Amino acid sequence: MPESSAVARHPVQLQPMQVPKASDVLANDLRERILRGEFPSGTALPPERELVTQTRMSRTTVREALRILEVQGLVTIKTGRSGGAFVQQPGGDSVATSVNLLIRGQQLRLIDLLETREAIEPACAGLAAKYRQDEDIAVLENANKTINDLDISLEAFLQANVDWHIGVAVASHNELLTGFMTALSNAIYSSTENKAFVDDEVRKTTYKAHKTITDAIKAGDSAAATRRMTKHVHGYAEAVVQVEERTEIEIRE
Repeated sequence: MPESSAVARHPVQLQPMQVPKASDVLANDLRERILRGEFPSGTALPPERELVTQTRMSRTTVREALRILEVQGLVTIKTGRSGGAFVQQPGGDSVATSVNLLIRGQQLRLIDLLETREAIEPACAGLAAKYRQDEDIAVLENANKTINDLDISLEAFLQANVDWHIGVAVASHNELLTGFMTALSNAIYSSTENKAFVDDEVRKTTYKAHKTITDAIKAGDSAAATRRMTKHVHGYAEAVVQVEERTEIEIRE
């Protein structure tokens, strides 16, 4: 019988493959479980030795995965006899941290931050008028009382100002907006040349604007709160741009 013909061979071209790190795989699995609610906030993850046994991964891999989750704000790691990795659900602080890193990493201009605040903060004020609680109003009024004291230092005035703006976001009871406004407010006031901008007249104007907005929030008048906040942040942005020549953002740690 004639020999069988040779098997036809065709060239096979493969592309380079990206193989994920074992620590990323473990971190991704734990992250999804946390976000799905399988591990409620406060849950203690298994000890490191047990995680090594369960996953059959190295101790170095397990530690790196937990460190990834810690940086992302999904676990807190405590040392000591009663320590370990404890689950925490992401909140406004996580958003603020991410936005802060974006601002610093992209070296955004001050005008970018001011324009973003003009787009976001009026919505915060409108929602605050809907959802504010008595304790929210107390925070706003206390911060504005401090702002109205012309004898306090510039630093104290700026901190009270930031407290008031963040307080409006908190009063909206929207974690995402609160996170954004926390990062934006701190970045704007840290990067503005306040000594050349803030005088007694600015303090008085700020107090009056804050009072009218607070009154609208307290009265539950969403339209008025939105309108007054729009006027306030736009006026502030215009005034800052007139005296602020720098374009780079410098945020204090």
